Amino acid sequence: MARILVVDDSPTETEAFRVMLEKNGHDVLTAENGADGVALARAEKPDVVLMDIVMPGLNGFQATRQLTKDAETQHIPVIIVTTKDQETDRVWGKRQGAVGYLVKPVAEATLLSEINSAMAG
Repeated sequence: MARILVVDDSPTETEAFRVMLEKNGHDVLTAENGADGVALARAEKPDVVLMDIVMPGLNGFQATRQLTKDAETQHIPVIIVTTKDQETDRVWGKRQGAVGYLVKPVAEATLLSEINSAMAG
């Protein structure tokens, strides 16, 4: 199916996403922070990036902006997956170039639907 990069500083969240995605036939790459996520996306060119916001160093908004503004990675859809549930965060995430915004905890069906939608364009 798809190669999905999960960028999240929580090992628990990362593992939950990995299990959910692999069970549905996806290959999963992981990064623990925004800077590593950007570097891995540039190197591996995943089909979709799932991006947390609150991380040390380069946060998810900054990493999303770098990916969506870079000619090398701008074709990769970024879906923000976070605990931040404010409308201002949603608007800001979209302004950084994210194609989707999900609030944790995310139901498996919702996550898969968002990924399919992002890959369809």
